Amino acid sequence: MAVEAVVFDIGNVLIEWNPERFYDAEIGPDRRRALFDAVDLHAINERVDQGENFRKTIYDAADSHPDHGDRIRLWHDRWIEMASPAIDRSVQALRALRANGVPVYALSNFGVETFAQAQEVYDFLHEFDRPYISGHLREIKPYARIYEILEQDSGTAPGALLFADDRADNIAAAAARGWQTHLFDGPEGWIDRLIAEGLLTRDQMAPFPQDKADA
Repeated sequence: MAVEAVVFDIGNVLIEWNPERFYDAEIGPDRRRALFDAVDLHAINERVDQGENFRKTIYDAADSHPDHGDRIRLWHDRWIEMASPAIDRSVQALRALRANGVPVYALSNFGVETFAQAQEVYDFLHEFDRPYISGHLREIKPYARIYEILEQDSGTAPGALLFADDRADNIAAAAARGWQTHLFDGPEGWIDRLIAEGLLTRDQMAPFPQDKADA
């Protein structure tokens, strides 16, 4: 089936998401490993992605682990530093798709407050034809309901959706519903897929001038 709409995950597809890198720089790899072994920060963040209040969830976790409290609170207080930088070539592809009249959706595990914060920094997060954000929907990937919501709300048949995500479990859940999928491991492979589908041209996706200078 021909692709009628393209669906982007956000973290590690449009924006780098690497809390470990942030904490390694802030407190050192050894202390970061000790922190992450003691406190499952990713599981706590998943609760935020499911719609729980960002500050309360993180600060309650800090209060529950006083030996690590200051470091846990960094997850809230300096969150945007973990969600950076933008993946420029993916942003270029998003904008080129929209310029070609291809509907572009977001399907992302993101908290209500964290998505709003990211939108203040990254203007392209306002540019989706439709955003499907887990915190707002109170449904999360890879569970089937969030995919079903996108299908029903967009009116797009599953087989006409092309979805890029960096997590294999999220991709598998989409493929099980009949979506076309791309496991994202870098923007150039994703761009190649979009060109192969006839959604973009190679000329449209010429490297940025700085890319040429770096080559």
